[in-house]
Amino acid sequence: MNTTCPQPVQEEVISLLDHGFVKLIDFMGSDLRTVNAARVSFGGVSKGEEKDKALIKYLMEHKHLSPFEHCTFQFHIKCPIFVARQWMRHRIASYNEVSARYTEVKDEFYIPSEFRVQDTHNKQGSLASKDLDNETLLKIYIDSIEASYRAYQRLLKAGVAKEMARGLLPVSQYTQFYWTVNARSLLNFISLRADGHAQYEIRVYAEAIEKIFKQKLPWTWAAFEALQNKI
Repeated sequence: MNTTCPQPVQEEVISLLDHGFVKLIDFMGSDLRTVNAARVSFGGVSKGEEKDKALIKYLMEHKHLSPFEHCTFQFHIKCPIFVARQWMRHRIASYNEVSARYTEVKDEFYIPSEFRVQDTHNKQGSLASKDLDNETLLKIYIDSIEASYRAYQRLLKAGVAKEMARGLLPVSQYTQFYWTVNARSLLNFISLRADGHAQYEIRVYAEAIEKIFKQKLPWTWAAFEALQNKI
């Protein structure tokens, strides 16, 4: 008897920023799954593509969203810690993150291609600017990261526990986590984090996930996009 555990099909890795990525590990469901989940209330099933698409549009427009929860995505994410902390504010999902208590942190930190200035009209936002001396500022930024990582290594070599030595590392450090999320919650994530007001570093992840969503649930995405265009 074959006791080997079946492995999910590995999807393409989408590289982001300087060391990050998004990878779809597993997916369960379909647009038809949402349709059937909605129609089970009346003991019904699919009524053909045209009517099924119309139902998904109706569900989206009238905020009958629980049927979309029957489609589930699982991602492997690698991103800077400050991006992960924004990400994990989306709580209707499951997370498992690598622990720097147990594993030694790699020399992988986010280095921006250029700095932005604070947006004076939006306290949460930032703007591109030609007034900054990026070469000088990047040197300050990189020197600080390198100094913190050298100090981290010195603490480890001196016998300090990983869970304590990690305390001096900056939030530009890369982390990795598994993220399992249903389609309803994922649309909420995309609507907020792919928006032009979201921070660039998380927006690129949301835009990559948006492309994956479109491929897996094209009818649902079309209904969602149509609704967004009305707002």
